[in-house]
Amino acid sequence: MGDIHQSAIVEDGARIGTGVRIGPYSVVERDVVLEDNVVVGSHVVLSGHTTIGAGTSIYPFAAIGGPPQDTSYKGEPTTVVVGQNCIIREHATVHRGTARGRGETRIGANCFLMISSHVAHDCDVGDRVVLVNNATLGGHVEIGEHAILSGLVAVQQHCRIGAHAFIGGLSGVNADVLPFASAIGERAELGGLNVVGLKRRGFDRPTIHALRAAYQAIFTGGGTRAERVERVAEKYPDVAPVMMMVEFIRKSGDRPLCSPRA
Repeated sequence: MGDIHQSAIVEDGARIGTGVRIGPYSVVERDVVLEDNVVVGSHVVLSGHTTIGAGTSIYPFAAIGGPPQDTSYKGEPTTVVVGQNCIIREHATVHRGTARGRGETRIGANCFLMISSHVAHDCDVGDRVVLVNNATLGGHVEIGEHAILSGLVAVQQHCRIGAHAFIGGLSGVNADVLPFASAIGERAELGGLNVVGLKRRGFDRPTIHALRAAYQAIFTGGGTRAERVERVAEKYPDVAPVMMMVEFIRKSGDRPLCSPRA
């Protein structure tokens, strides 16, 4: 058992790892698991079948594991899983999954959820994702690793945002966003590759050049989009990031794909 403030409420059945700290007036319900060295600030509510990964810090007034905002939910024992070493800032909210969805809302390791960000039911958020203040994910959204969503971004339910993508502030996302792409605008449109992010994460020049050429080939030239994607796959079979982009589009099927600005 860790350091638990006398005013905190920790229900019987909650599993508390070593080195855990729980601040004043926080509530930890009976089905919650706090792994080692989790830090829970004051006035935090952790509810439902929720697991918080080791080393994660949760700041005041965050609410993790609450019931989904979905009229189909009838109290089923669905879950939230938060990975290791995340930072969840003030007033952030994460809702548990639904029985008709994946049954679980998942946040990867080393994520940063800034003030008042929201992760809705059945979302799947990859490692090292950043949600800036007031970024909002609708239900069933998928976010790839290292993606960054700027302030006041709103992502429509069921949308997918690829790994290493960047979404500019105040954007509404209502279509899938390619890995490695940058999207901006009131209704998000692609503005090119997230070159700054790729350089910061150590992608070499040949890989960035291949990604840029693949991006251009996917959205320009003759034939259908599916045909252009297959030509890219044939040209760059050994460039793993390009193939990530190709597989993302293949998986999208008939779903709308965020396109470049006119």
